[in-house]
Amino acid sequence: MSYSIPKTMTAWQQNVYGGPETLTRTDVPVPQPGEGEVLIKIGASSLNGADIRIMRGDPKLLRLGFGMRGPREKIRGKDVAGTIVAVGPRVFGRSVGDRVVGELPGGGLAEYVVAYSSKLTTIPSGVDDRIAATLPLAGGTAWQALESVNTDRGASVLVIGAGGGVGTFTVNLATWAGAHVHALCSPRAIDAVTALGAERVDDRTTTSTESLESDDYDVIVDLGGVVPLRELRRLVRDGGDVVEIAGGGNSVVGPLGRAIGSQAMSTWSKKHLRPLLATKRPGLTKALLDLVASGEITPHIDREFSLDSADQAVKTLDDGGVVGKILVVPGS
Repeated sequence: MSYSIPKTMTAWQQNVYGGPETLTRTDVPVPQPGEGEVLIKIGASSLNGADIRIMRGDPKLLRLGFGMRGPREKIRGKDVAGTIVAVGPRVFGRSVGDRVVGELPGGGLAEYVVAYSSKLTTIPSGVDDRIAATLPLAGGTAWQALESVNTDRGASVLVIGAGGGVGTFTVNLATWAGAHVHALCSPRAIDAVTALGAERVDDRTTTSTESLESDDYDVIVDLGGVVPLRELRRLVRDGGDVVEIAGGGNSVVGPLGRAIGSQAMSTWSKKHLRPLLATKRPGLTKALLDLVASGEITPHIDREFSLDSADQAVKTLDDGGVVGKILVVPGS
């Protein structure tokens, strides 16, 4: 099997930190796969909050790793699914024509991208590229938030900020595990979060955590870092866990101060507050793909955009109000 590969491709590049207006649609050379790499013709890419943080260089501490004056990776889009169309030297177990998905440093807002073969996961035949592209970062983060805490059948789980990409996956996975899920989300997300299995869904704009009962939850997953740590500790039972995912903090160090506070409050306490720094784990992507293929979980896709409108996709996510995942699909 062989594919005709053009010399140039459409991509959205960013040279300086800032908002969606810093993205520029341009034609660039199609990258060539190096040792251990493959070239992927992108079928779909999904956007995440991490793409927005990198785009804006916010918090500023982030720039130490991603570039001081502007992002080193010029093309946003970390989650990519598509078809291998070329294979570089010393690639084993992958062939042209294989469909794969993975979390990359960037490159998703384009027609083609190169990736290390070892960082990719094979997509089962029954799973569409659009669905597969939603899984690596958001689904993997949700899995890691729940894997080391007690979400056994019958556990009581509170998800704060349940309407976003990670939040919807957290509800879906906790429900699949047999937990009783209480979700707080925006009014726009209530129907979707209910459909994903939450037993109780409240409007986050009108329901304060102060109105909830103390010691009522085995696990709290907090997305956004808005609720005070002492309030979260009040709500969780002895022996329970509060998992903090990103959010909060100032423009310089971001959630680092809150993470330190979480660790301090857990010292000598029966209630565990722990910040989560999710990592890329292709094995989790495979587990999620298997659950999707068997119909046990169903990612929620808010909307999709063509590659020509990728800047609008980024702006939509940046503006807030997206429920679940947002996709960019070349050729759509």
